[in-house]
Amino acid sequence: MKLRKWATVGATALAALVLAACGSSSTKDSKTTTVKVAWRSLGKGDSMYRVYSKAWISSFEKKHPDIKIELQPISATEGDYFSKLDLAMKSADTTPDIVNEDTFILPADAKAGYLTDLGPYVKNWSDWKNFTAALKKGSQGSDGKQYGIPGTTDARGLWTNLSVTKKAGLSSTWAPKNWDDILSAAKKIKKADSSSIPFAMGVSTTNGESVAMQTFEMLLYGTGETLYNESSKKWNINSQGILDSLNFVNSIYNKDKTGPSLSIAMNSNYGSTIFQDKFPKGQVGMALDGSWNTGNWTKDGVAPISNMTKKLAFNLMPTQNGTKPGYVTMAGGWTWAVPAKSKNRKAAITVLKAMNTKKLAVKRAVQEGTLTVRDDAAKDPEYLKKPFIKEASVALKNAYFRPKNDLYPKVSVAIQKMVEDVATAQKTPQQAAAKYATDVKGIVGAGNTETQK
Repeated sequence: MKLRKWATVGATALAALVLAACGSSSTKDSKTTTVKVAWRSLGKGDSMYRVYSKAWISSFEKKHPDIKIELQPISATEGDYFSKLDLAMKSADTTPDIVNEDTFILPADAKAGYLTDLGPYVKNWSDWKNFTAALKKGSQGSDGKQYGIPGTTDARGLWTNLSVTKKAGLSSTWAPKNWDDILSAAKKIKKADSSSIPFAMGVSTTNGESVAMQTFEMLLYGTGETLYNESSKKWNINSQGILDSLNFVNSIYNKDKTGPSLSIAMNSNYGSTIFQDKFPKGQVGMALDGSWNTGNWTKDGVAPISNMTKKLAFNLMPTQNGTKPGYVTMAGGWTWAVPAKSKNRKAAITVLKAMNTKKLAVKRAVQEGTLTVRDDAAKDPEYLKKPFIKEASVALKNAYFRPKNDLYPKVSVAIQKMVEDVATAQKTPQQAAAKYATDVKGIVGAGNTETQK
């Protein structure tokens, strides 16, 4: 059977996604059902094209002649992607049949009624037992129902370019023990090479959730505080940890000026600029981000780096003062879900299971640089050859997860704004923290907040 064209849905083409019948294309006269799969596209280098390749789709369709697969990547910023997806899922005439959901947004989408409870479909699936228990739980809604099948997970840390740090007098085995070590190293890099970017971390609201999770929460949880108290069910505001985290951002972007220029930092393409261009070229010393970036630098990646393990280091992000266990990471990931209004649910489940085999789990983790969500895949020899897999796996031993609360996405937006205001010097850390406290009270209610000590 001929494959349908891969459609890339851009910012100006939302109407096309909405009106192109993302739902069923089957009719009474048709013997096939088209299952449409949507995810956020990262452009030409998007690993999804290699994992769910034309060859894989062709093979699937030969085994299932009554089903066709149509990939519908959505080209958008992270924030716009979620908005577009929610809009499409509101109607049976516009919804895709399988969607890629970030675990942080899944509880809110589930509560809004956009997603199908997959519990009845996976309980007798023989492969389900091989998925990591904690990640299955992380793909549930706040009601405890299983709305997603884990696709990827990850760890975050401090990417270090050894050629840049060497110029600054740091050894190849250098690893920061606390935040002061990072700030000091950044200043040394700046002094040794003023044209380089000593330290990069996302701060723009255009980069969405990554700013909340990969920047602010990586700092906050390193102070010993958390965003949300699971015991009291209250959100943390007006705390010293929040202020200290913002002071770190302020030091990088304003006080020490060791961060990227605002023209780079405020661009929606910040991630690709840093990790697909400047970092591989030795123009960035350190960057706070995820383990998945190895996917950019493999032989088949967008910006291959030969012998990357000899040229780069993936250091654990230290706690603020080196407090035990000495490092911290936030862990997240993406899941596959079936919209509640999909007209092709039975066929979608068949495709969904085929997309998440052990073989494809290994392939996706290797291609993307992410960590596998299956226990059996984690033992695969090919997976164990992944660059920096040991360091990323160690980081996961002290991993924190975002609050499983349907209000988190709204709090995340407030975090992003707070960080951006400090990085761009629109507000002092104290002013930004105060505004954040006001915003959070407005989102969750003043009675649902507290100040962690």
